[in-house]
Amino acid sequence: MKEGKRLIHKLIANIKKTKAPIVVGLDPMLSYVPEQVQRQAFAEFGETLEGAAEAIWQFNKEIVDKTYDLIPAVKPQIAMYEQFGIPGLMAYKKTVDYCKEKGLVVIGDIKRGDIGSTSAAYAAGHLGQVQVGGGMFRPFDEDFVTVNPYMGSDCVNPFIDVCKQENRGLFILVKTSNPSSGEFQDRLIDGKPLYELVGEKVAQWSENCMGDEYSYIGAVVGATYPEQGKLLRKIMPKVYILVPGYGAQGGKGKDLAHFFNEDGLGAIVNSSRGIIAAYKQEKYVKYGPEHYGDASRTAVEDMIADIRGAL
Repeated sequence: MKEGKRLIHKLIANIKKTKAPIVVGLDPMLSYVPEQVQRQAFAEFGETLEGAAEAIWQFNKEIVDKTYDLIPAVKPQIAMYEQFGIPGLMAYKKTVDYCKEKGLVVIGDIKRGDIGSTSAAYAAGHLGQVQVGGGMFRPFDEDFVTVNPYMGSDCVNPFIDVCKQENRGLFILVKTSNPSSGEFQDRLIDGKPLYELVGEKVAQWSENCMGDEYSYIGAVVGATYPEQGKLLRKIMPKVYILVPGYGAQGGKGKDLAHFFNEDGLGAIVNSSRGIIAAYKQEKYVKYGPEHYGDASRTAVEDMIADIRGAL
């Protein structure tokens, strides 16, 4: 990938093309996978980790096939795959590759963050390349990953170095959507909440990592905290904000306007089980488990309409 062809540009181009600033979280629990999909996988691989991994891969593939033309990006959460061990990680890699084949930007939700050589190894494994003998290999090959900055610059800089080299990007946790996030993130330090100080640091990192319009260093700010989102948008004007917490966690389209800039860009909203398990919701029950992909497509269309209405 040549210099200038940064994946933040592809993400923004995809958002403009689809007019849908949303990302589908591919976070498959086995309980979300319809019985007929599980049955088929278990018939081939038995009720084993391999069988579970095959079921979630087939489940993902159908959802991607039914939604890829409507959306700019996907966000697979690695824990949902890791729980099935090595077969699960193989399903994760297949999912990443398949989504990229379909032209989607892939945000690996890995929430890594450690120091020195450990962070460098995470960055190489997920965003960069590793050398084996005379060859260079891309192990997971996501376009962006999520990073936990709790250990400070030592844990973020190795990721930034790889992003500069490989034209990839990051979303750094600033204010997360979960109920207890305030236990640490809202603590006041010199009169400011910790999340604000983290936002200021992300803004600094982002200035040295600019694409054309936006930095390839982004932030994670939960939809469940719209007031904080408003403040953080001002602190990080050129930072793309990944917004979890829409839908199943309670965030609504009307809460999201402040996360965006006046150009209608600057944020991308995630929904996971609200889309991938849509067929289980009363609203989409008419599709039934046998047409779960169609239920997911309709859920994506409804989400896009909700967010467009709010903007």
